[in-house]
Amino acid sequence: MNVVITSTINCNSLSPSWISGDNSPSKFQSGEISRRGSGMFLTCAKSSPDDYHSTLKSLNSRGRFPRKSLGQHYMLNSDINDQLASVAGVKEGDFVLEIGPGTGSLTNVLINLGATVLAIDKDPHMVALVSERFAGSDKFKVLQEDFVKCHIRSHILESRKLLDTDSALAKVVSNLPFNISTDVVKLLLPMGDIFSKVVLLLQDEAALRLVEPALRTSEYRPINILVNFYSEPEYNFRVPRENFFPQPKVDAAVVTFKLKHPRDYPDVSSSKSFFSLVNSAFNGKRKMLRKSLQHISSSPDIEKALGVVGLPVTSRPEELTLDDFVKLHNVIARE
Repeated sequence: MNVVITSTINCNSLSPSWISGDNSPSKFQSGEISRRGSGMFLTCAKSSPDDYHSTLKSLNSRGRFPRKSLGQHYMLNSDINDQLASVAGVKEGDFVLEIGPGTGSLTNVLINLGATVLAIDKDPHMVALVSERFAGSDKFKVLQEDFVKCHIRSHILESRKLLDTDSALAKVVSNLPFNISTDVVKLLLPMGDIFSKVVLLLQDEAALRLVEPALRTSEYRPINILVNFYSEPEYNFRVPRENFFPQPKVDAAVVTFKLKHPRDYPDVSSSKSFFSLVNSAFNGKRKMLRKSLQHISSSPDIEKALGVVGLPVTSRPEELTLDDFVKLHNVIARE
């Protein structure tokens, strides 16, 4: 069995008049799929009025308006929730952790597919809302916590026992607030012993930076080394901004990270020292490595190590692949 973690992205502002529920959103763009690099663009079909009105009704029942400080943007199109669950491969018997369940629209899809859901939300009002909505389900538990500060390993183990599930590895499927996406990626990707797949709904530009950065560009950063060290990333499809309430200023996208098991990580003597070297290298991004890594080793030794791995002594961090960094680290670590 697989454990699945899911969550719902939050986006920014549509007209406040929507809160009254008097007017339905104009139109969701209709069903076209096109390619962008190795990924797919999905322009989702028009949502049914029930999606829109049920979301606003849930918010109105609590007198709530999405909080910008929490990055809250609620999904109005159930077709996209179905797509998220499909990309994650959610099925009967899966254990799902949902980060930021909001009004429970994605939660409902997951439970209907036969998954057991553990939800984590920072907003006490949303916790109360989904607690009430799924009070009759024995496949749901919600915790009021800040996900980036909680002890996720402990919660997974405890919830498996409480919810009586024997799922093996987890999948992460999450529609995340834009303002915590990088923190969540850094937390989840090194957990290949718990999760098999991480599926996230992110800001489109952030998704492209994580999955498709080019060497020798300003978009190539330490997070890209981390992503490829711990996972195999894939850009799945774009989600137009019209599908959220409030409507954000940018589109979103769904990205899948297929996590590597710890036994399949690149062969480094210490992941801690490896990422220390990577971060140090990029701290002096415009500098040559023989300068930015001087606090780790002397310039002559750095030049020697670069030569051993077949790189020019004038190399800069944005020119190195994951494999290059692994080789460089291991040579320096042996000295």
